Amino acid sequence: MIRTAIVSDAIDVPALIREVTSEATGATTLFLGTVRDVNDGRDVTGIEYTAYAGMASDELQRIAVEAQTQFDGVRVAVEHRIGTLGLSDVSVAIAVAHARRTQAMDASRFIIEELKRRVPIWKCEHYADGERQWIDPTASRASVVAS
Repeated sequence: MIRTAIVSDAIDVPALIREVTSEATGATTLFLGTVRDVNDGRDVTGIEYTAYAGMASDELQRIAVEAQTQFDGVRVAVEHRIGTLGLSDVSVAIAVAHARRTQAMDASRFIIEELKRRVPIWKCEHYADGERQWIDPTASRASVVAS
């Protein structure tokens, strides 16, 4: 079982867990990426996520298939949200279930690391001082955008 999606509405976390669990799964892991209030010492008020939707959906699906191949038997549901999110909003949710905990946990880590590396989703942090900053997921530097 694999399901991935790029969504614009709030992520229904309990629904993701229900999707991956079954009588055969003895372990379910859940990773939630949420908007935090501080980044690099700056007060954050929110984040805007944007994506090349078609490519992002395809790449996210490929990553989930790779996880299922590498960690035989995992059940995977992944959603990444785009749009403007506030503090504590869930931006990405990864639910993985397997008969054993090691495979479930390892697959979850694999998915988030590959997602961050390969899926064309960008974020613009909104700061308390009114500035916004696009964050390049492939580099440690970012450019400042005037608000």
